[in-house]
Amino acid sequence: MKFAKYTFYAAGIYGLIALLPQYFLEEKNNRDFPPAITHPEYFYGFIGVAVAFQVVFLIIARNPVRYRMMMIAAVIEKFSFSIAVYALFVFGRVHSIMVGLATIDLILGILFVVSFLKTPKE
Repeated sequence: MKFAKYTFYAAGIYGLIALLPQYFLEEKNNRDFPPAITHPEYFYGFIGVAVAFQVVFLIIARNPVRYRMMMIAAVIEKFSFSIAVYALFVFGRVHSIMVGLATIDLILGILFVVSFLKTPKE
């Protein structure tokens, strides 16, 4: 159970550190990664949902046995982002820096699967 606790705490803290500054970086992203964001509701909506999931990770970390089934949603969250970024990169639609970030999510997703398998059922 310690493995799951540490994994989900680390993921939640890392995610908050990585995501919260994004609320203030729209203009920088527009300059650094053209074209500019044309639908800011998607940008801010993504950040909001992703931040909410970081809170879910912190909740899971507090009691992995109790929240074991929520780990499935956590795995989907990590794999859906990383797979999407890899596919978009293949088609030249995202910057290569996103592949590195997606790889972090892929690794966390794998660690979430391991956590799920190692955590006993309630």
